[in-house]
Amino acid sequence: MNADIKTVTVYPTALELTTPTKKANGSNDDYDPHQHRNVKNFTTNWQTFAHFLKASVGTGVLAMPSAFSHAGYVNGTILTLIIGSLALYCLHILISCMYKLCKQQRVPYVSFSQAMNLGLKQGPPWLRCLAPIAIPFVDGFLAFYHFGICCVYVVFIAESIKQLVNEWTGVEWDVRLYMCIIIVPLLLIYSIKNLKLLAPFSSAANLLLLVGFGIILYYLFGELPPLSEREPFVAVTKLPTFFGTVLFALEAVGVILAIEENMATPRAFVRPCGIMNGGMSIVLGLYVLLGFFGYWKYGDEALGSITLNIPQSDIPAQVVKVFFAITTWISYALQGYVTAHILWDKYLSKHFKETRHTLYELIFRAFIVLLTFACAVAIPDLSVFLSLVGSFCLSILGLIFPALLQICVQYTEGYGPFRIKLIINMLLLCFGIFGGVVGTYVSIVDIIAVYK
Repeated sequence: MNADIKTVTVYPTALELTTPTKKANGSNDDYDPHQHRNVKNFTTNWQTFAHFLKASVGTGVLAMPSAFSHAGYVNGTILTLIIGSLALYCLHILISCMYKLCKQQRVPYVSFSQAMNLGLKQGPPWLRCLAPIAIPFVDGFLAFYHFGICCVYVVFIAESIKQLVNEWTGVEWDVRLYMCIIIVPLLLIYSIKNLKLLAPFSSAANLLLLVGFGIILYYLFGELPPLSEREPFVAVTKLPTFFGTVLFALEAVGVILAIEENMATPRAFVRPCGIMNGGMSIVLGLYVLLGFFGYWKYGDEALGSITLNIPQSDIPAQVVKVFFAITTWISYALQGYVTAHILWDKYLSKHFKETRHTLYELIFRAFIVLLTFACAVAIPDLSVFLSLVGSFCLSILGLIFPALLQICVQYTEGYGPFRIKLIINMLLLCFGIFGGVVGTYVSIVDIIAVYK
C-alpha cells in the first residue's frame, strides 16, 4: 500500500484570516466554501459513514454496562440519550459556525482552532482577549485528547492478547511484553496518512464489531435475572463517573471534524437525514442496548470491559476479544490521525523541506507510536483515566467550546426570538462546566483510590 499518498487541505494562515469581510456588492451569500475545498483523495459518503461509526464506537462502548451501574437502568438510559443528543447538537452548531466563518472569510475551510480564534474576535468584547490563545489552546486539547485515546488503545490491545495467551497456554507474561509485540503492527497502520486509504479498514472493522456485538448480546440475553434485582436509580454521587464514561465513549470530535473535512459532498454530513444524524442514532441505540442489558445481566459486578464478564474459556468469547483487538488496532490509526494532522500539518511541516515531508512525517508518526507505547508501559492502568479524560477534555471540546463559539458568531446577528440561542448556549456552558468540574474531581479521587 502506498503510504505516500496523503489527504491535503490548504489552510489559510493566521494572517489571511481577518475580521468578517464582504465583497464589493456587500454580500457573501454567493460564496459556497464546500465548492472551493482543495482536498485530494476525498472520501465518499459510504466511506465517511464507515469512518463515523468506527470513530464513535471504540473501547468506551464496552464500559457501558459498568457506566450504567453508576446510574441505574432508568437513569442510564435517559441520561445516555440526553448526553448523546447534546453532543450531537454541539457538533451541529460547531460545523454550522465553521461554515459561517468560512463564508465570511471567503475561504474553503477553517479548522476548529481557527474558528474559535475568529469567533472570539467578533464576539462579546469581554471575550475578545481570549482570541490570541484560542488556536494553540484548542489544538493542544485536541492533540492531547486523541493521543490519550491512543495510549488507552495500546493497553486494551495488549490486555486482550494477554488474556487470550493466558487462556490457551497458561503462560503468565507481563502485559508490557505484549505492548512490545504490538509496536510493529501499530507502526504499520499508523503509516497510512489519509482517510481514504483507511476507509476499507474502517468498513472491515465495522463488520467485525457487528459480529462481536452479536456474540456479546447472545451471552447477555441468556438467563437474565429478574429486573427487580437491579436499581433503576442510584445515588447522585455516582453520576459524575457515568457522565465522564459516556462522554468519553460517545465523543470523537477531532475525528468527526476530520472526516467531514475530507468529504466529497460535505453537505450530506449535516443534513437532517444525513451521515451524522443517522450514524449517531445507530451509535446511541447500540450504547443503550449494551449498557442496559449488560447492567441487567451483571449488575454492580459489570467490569470496565464487558468482555471480562462473559465466560473466558468459551471459544465465542475469545473470538470477541480477537475482533475487538483488531478493531481497536484500526481505531488507533483513526484517533491518532488527529494528533498527527494537527502537530505535523499545522506546526512542524513548515520547518522541513517539502521534498523531505514524506520521510519526516513517517518519522514523526513513528515517534508518536513510541510515545504512546512509553506512556502505556509507564502507567499500564491507563483505563482508570478514561472517565477523567472524558470529563475534562470532552466537556471542554464537545460542549463548552461549541456553545461559546455560537455565542460569539451570533453576537452581531442576534440570538433569535427571546434570545433563545443565547439561553440554550448558556445552559450548555453551565452543563459542560458543572459536569466537567464534578466529573474531573470524582475521577481524580477514584484514581487516587486505585493507586493507594
